[in-house]
Amino acid sequence: MLRLTPIVLLAACTVAPTYTPPLFGDGYRADGDQCRRVAEDDFTNQFLDDAADLVACPLDMENIGVFALDTGASAVAQVPGYILYSVPRR
Repeated sequence: MLRLTPIVLLAACTVAPTYTPPLFGDGYRADGDQCRRVAEDDFTNQFLDDAADLVACPLDMENIGVFALDTGASAVAQVPGYILYSVPRR
């Protein structure tokens, strides 16, 4: 019986350390906001939804919890420097 260690499983789910999500816009919700919309690429296409926006927020963003509560966002992935959120359109 083949047994995979947790390290092997985790390695299969990670994104290359040099990956940068394709960001666009001047800020999500308002110009100048730290979060930004994410465009489609080979990695992000699995998180895109026609009823939600895919948004990247910096990992070190001070009010990230407030952002998630205010928008109803669900974290869908973490990539170097960012958390990707699916934000439902209301």
